[in-house]
Amino acid sequence: MSSSRTAPTSTTPSSSSSRSDRSGRVALIACGAIAQPAAAVVERRAWPVDVHPLPPLLHNHPERIAAEVRALAEQLGESYDRVVIGYADCGTYGALDEVCRELGVARLPGLHCYDLYAGPSRLETFFDEQPGTYLLTDFLVRSFARTVLQEMGLDRYPELRDTYFGNYTRVVWLAQDPDEELRAQAEAAAASIGLPLTVVETGDHGLEQALADLVLAV
Repeated sequence: MSSSRTAPTSTTPSSSSSRSDRSGRVALIACGAIAQPAAAVVERRAWPVDVHPLPPLLHNHPERIAAEVRALAEQLGESYDRVVIGYADCGTYGALDEVCRELGVARLPGLHCYDLYAGPSRLETFFDEQPGTYLLTDFLVRSFARTVLQEMGLDRYPELRDTYFGNYTRVVWLAQDPDEELRAQAEAAAASIGLPLTVVETGDHGLEQALADLVLAV
């Protein structure tokens, strides 16, 4: 997984297209952690949307998200009819909302992308039951070795496990499209940080509805 910006993930016109090619189209600046499922929804619904992902590892540095979104939104705003932001707040503590206000663009609802899959009330229940709940999505399951173990140094210094995860009591996998291979990866991820795994199948209906509200708004 590259930490640099990547090309649009949808099968719509590339970033080198002229403004006339993008007439009536929407640019969706997406968190790299939801870019692929967002692109799948866009393709399935045949929306006039191009998905432009930012690096998923920005989630490890949320203080950088607002600036990265601003730079790309200003760039894409020169050629698209409309730009929307495929991020929740994602740990920016309002900085992303300030960028959205200044640029006159909208973002996905919620505090973080987990809300889009399980819904905020369901997540609140999880944390009420066990405050030490660590959440995974399909993306995080697939990328766990890179985005968690490697980025936190646990692959090199496993003794840091208690520093990072000593207060957690379980892993909850919000499974959008589970299969046996992905389940095995989720079990391995939970085992690598010494926590039991709970699987909650969510599908991507919440993400799809949130995207519809965002990209189809007039």
